[in-house]
Amino acid sequence: MLPADGNRGTMTPKIHFTASEAEMAQQALPVLSALYGTVDLDRADVVVALGGDGFMLQTLHSLTGRGLPVYGMNRGTVGFLMNGFAEGGLLERLDAAEETVINPLRMRAFGADGSVHEALAINEVSMLREGPQAAKLRIHVDGRMRMEELVCDGALIATPAGSTAYNYSAHGPILPINSEVLALTAIAPFRPRRWRGALLPKTAQVEVEVLTPERRPVMADADSRFVRHVVRVQISSAQDVRHRLLFDSGHGLEERLLREQFV
Repeated sequence: MLPADGNRGTMTPKIHFTASEAEMAQQALPVLSALYGTVDLDRADVVVALGGDGFMLQTLHSLTGRGLPVYGMNRGTVGFLMNGFAEGGLLERLDAAEETVINPLRMRAFGADGSVHEALAINEVSMLREGPQAAKLRIHVDGRMRMEELVCDGALIATPAGSTAYNYSAHGPILPINSEVLALTAIAPFRPRRWRGALLPKTAQVEVEVLTPERRPVMADADSRFVRHVVRVQISSAQDVRHRLLFDSGHGLEERLLREQFV
């Protein structure tokens, strides 16, 4: 992954540092850049992102198609997708890092005005009610209707990487990173009242139809990029898009997802 340094015989990557606008991240940026050097993105072997989970998602989206690995250092709050912050030892940590490859979801949302919007989501695609009344949704999987009417505040499709985020808050399952499944989770379901969602194959093509959208408007959201007043949303795994995340040895995403189920 990283080039070898002929003088030292160790891995010496060309690093591109990037930071969120948070004060802690901005303070760390010039310090780490001075210690290890920073190069333009086009010359980089690895990107080191300083911030929180939101900034990591932003960074991954901005790097779509580049194939660069991203090593996050937590200068935010939760930092589930980030490594711990330390000024020293970064080259050694990068050399020993474990790589996880994830595929985002592809959303295709159809607006009530006839418009079509596409976006990628690393965590989840969610459909959320916009007004005071609950949403009414119809769910199709691989062209077959699976639920005629779901009355709820919304529903979401989550990837394994995103299963500990909004999905978990909505009482959805935490998915092992290599499970090859997606979580379909209802948000505050009213009917069927006891429906707890479903696990779908990663290859599933999901379509969510909005019933009576004029009286019960719904918005679609892909990693905080939203489309208002949708009538239909198609979601599938974007197998052609790969994001490479680096984690400290012994603290990879698989271990984090497992550990999260025992807290």
